[in-house]
Amino acid sequence: MTQHRITDDLEALLDVLPLNIRHAVEKANNSERLLEIVIDLGRVSVARFVEGEITLSEKEIARADIDHITERIGTFDADNRAGMERTLHRISAIRNRLGAVVGLTCRVGRAVYGTVDIIQDIIESGKSVLILGRPGVGKTTLLREAARILAENKRVVIVDTSNEIGGDGDVPHPAVGRARRMQVSQPTLQHEVMIEAVENHNPEVIVIDEIGRELEAQAARTIAERGVQLIGTAHGQTLDNLLLNPTLSDLIGGIEAVTLSDEEARRRGTQKTVLERRSPPTFDVVIEIQTRDRFAVHLDISASVDSLLRGVPVPPELRTRDAEGKIVIEKAAPAPRSKMEARDVVKAPRRGRQSAEPTQPKPDPVSEGQNPRFDSSSANQTPAILTSPLQTVRVFAYGVARNRLMQAAKRLGVPAVIVTDVDEADALVTLRTYYRNREQTVMDAEHRGLPIYVLRANTVAQVEQFLGDLFNISEQQHPRDSMDSVRDETQQAISAVLNGERWVDLPPGTSLVRRLQHELARNAELVSHSYGKEPRRHVRIFRE
Repeated sequence: MTQHRITDDLEALLDVLPLNIRHAVEKANNSERLLEIVIDLGRVSVARFVEGEITLSEKEIARADIDHITERIGTFDADNRAGMERTLHRISAIRNRLGAVVGLTCRVGRAVYGTVDIIQDIIESGKSVLILGRPGVGKTTLLREAARILAENKRVVIVDTSNEIGGDGDVPHPAVGRARRMQVSQPTLQHEVMIEAVENHNPEVIVIDEIGRELEAQAARTIAERGVQLIGTAHGQTLDNLLLNPTLSDLIGGIEAVTLSDEEARRRGTQKTVLERRSPPTFDVVIEIQTRDRFAVHLDISASVDSLLRGVPVPPELRTRDAEGKIVIEKAAPAPRSKMEARDVVKAPRRGRQSAEPTQPKPDPVSEGQNPRFDSSSANQTPAILTSPLQTVRVFAYGVARNRLMQAAKRLGVPAVIVTDVDEADALVTLRTYYRNREQTVMDAEHRGLPIYVLRANTVAQVEQFLGDLFNISEQQHPRDSMDSVRDETQQAISAVLNGERWVDLPPGTSLVRRLQHELARNAELVSHSYGKEPRRHVRIFRE
């Protein structure tokens, strides 16, 4: 069982608070889960915990309360952050137009020993690692522990922009171990200190917190090209977020627009202009911190970014820490390479048209009688794929946007896997134009007996109807109709909103499902509204 030792010097932070606020924090008796204390002029003080927040005092904050705190802490830097010497606490200021402090966020800084065990093998491998996650999830804590572990055997330099890693004052906090710390006089000069660290202090590892500007991304690339291991954090929660961030996308190779030939665009099932990776990534591994005990690890950034841009993302490796402290690693199962490999597709009489067109057209003169799977007004019964909710169907898209297919599959909750090789597919979906033109790929699949689904247009509605027909989904057969799973899913969304998410959209459901979701949101004192039209109407949960 993994042993975690926590040191937070909470007493030092409580000493600078007004007595009424301090006593309220002590009375709450939940210091281990305390995240921060919010103090705003003319408002009541609030304590935020991992699972929610409470009001500390009904008395409104006065100017004297704010002055009481600011007089007992360090000087505010250019980024409006101050600290307390030899601690990891951070006090951030909100100022009015004249520069006077009117609000304070007192973040509790903790050194948690033993948290890096879940990714210690990656940290010690020598690869450059980028850590992503929402605010307050533990990125800086993990970074501090990684610096301490690596400093036992390597030369480690921390570029500490806001003194969050090594604490305030000239002497670094003991939690960083033997790592050396370089402070940054102004946040805008972080990139210069990063380069200075490499040129002057001969490090083997550089640890950086909050890479957020383009110059810092360029400096990180320069450091990586010199053979120095980088351990850093960046703004963003997932690899997708980072890829779409024009300022930081260079950390994972950057993206650029490329024009494809007509044949290549049809083969990929994309438009002629697509996005591709521009250069090798700065970091080797990206780690997404989903919760404090659940990490998604992209071990090969080049492959992950390339597959994401092509519309067939590679699932990350999932690492979790269970209640007993054991690390469980769940590697993504590769897709079967052969159609016959583990093929559990059941043939059944056709329940409806296999084409996803919303209305039944007249027989097409080109395709009539040539492919019984193509939409026609014939009354003949033809085979269709019928699956249970747990069975996976591999789909090859020819001329149909793969990103729309994946998004629709996610919304519907169906296990459709979009493959890039028609030989691996269980079904092929294409547009009516391509079928009429007798495209070679489509005809070859038809001759092999592969089910062909034909869409009238490359729209979201057509794609969703196709997946509905493919998996024989009806309102009553929707895999989300288990109330227990709906309840668990909604509680996860509520937790995400309480932990800082602006809002969370739940998957579409029946009116009964939505009623339960609204009730759970109300019980958590959150706001919820329904959006969209049946049968795709869904609930969004957010704060007021």
